[in-house]
Amino acid sequence: MREEGYINVTGGRVWYQLFNKNATGTPVIILHGGPGSSSYSLEGLQALQEDRPVILYDQLGCGRSDRPTDTSLWQLDRFVEELAQVREGLNLDEVHLLGHSWGTTLSAAYCLTKPSGVKSVIFSSPCLSAPRWEQDQLDNLKKLPIEIQETIKRCEENGTTDSEEFKAAIQEFNKVFVCRIQEEPDPEWVKKGSGYRNPEIYNIMWGPSEFSVKGNLKSFDCTAQLNEITCPTLFTCGRYDEATPESTEYFSNLVPNGKFHVYENSAHMAYFEEKEEFLRVVGNFLNSIDLD
Repeated sequence: MREEGYINVTGGRVWYQLFNKNATGTPVIILHGGPGSSSYSLEGLQALQEDRPVILYDQLGCGRSDRPTDTSLWQLDRFVEELAQVREGLNLDEVHLLGHSWGTTLSAAYCLTKPSGVKSVIFSSPCLSAPRWEQDQLDNLKKLPIEIQETIKRCEENGTTDSEEFKAAIQEFNKVFVCRIQEEPDPEWVKKGSGYRNPEIYNIMWGPSEFSVKGNLKSFDCTAQLNEITCPTLFTCGRYDEATPESTEYFSNLVPNGKFHVYENSAHMAYFEEKEEFLRVVGNFLNSIDLD
């Protein structure tokens, strides 16, 4: 049972899907990565609807949501406001939040506004400190062949991150640290999902690549405030994740009720690479909160 539609938010309308509206468990809202990606690759998480309503939405500017041209909209605070407007639009008094990658940045920033009714948060492959993320990617890069390292460094210095040479080098990085399941040249759904992206948002908020944060998230770091997130939290990542196990475990130790889990055969896309295990770990965590 699926409902879809649009919700008015600051700057336009966002498109959402709501699965199993009448389920008895507390609803979970899925916050996709990016910035400027979409909920498309996370649609497999609708399987959580067996126990609860599941909400996926495309953040403004990407996916099937409106794409306004006002670049002043691409700020963390407005995305936080948007999440509150999605909750209000769907009358969600109590929720679980599941953020992935940039979605964890958004869910942490939202939780730090002290909203009511957030029963738990899942930080999947978290980015809770832009400087730390940047350093982790530079460290990850050192694990690749020297020619890949040099190509990425040279293209960044020369401002040629849109070159075929750079794209080929990034593809090698992605095979190790983003998705370790390789279908040639890409899984079909990855190809389709790329059409839902809005690279302009990523550029404005993050920058030209993973390895140097030059956008307006450059100084984002909420680690000093994580102890204010007092609801139960689950931090997960892949063993080979861009969001390294070391950083993810560090974040989990900064919250009062943090749990930590590593998907041993995954990089950054455990929800695809180890789908059944991801659903099991997340489902068990959510059910344990609802039963308390």
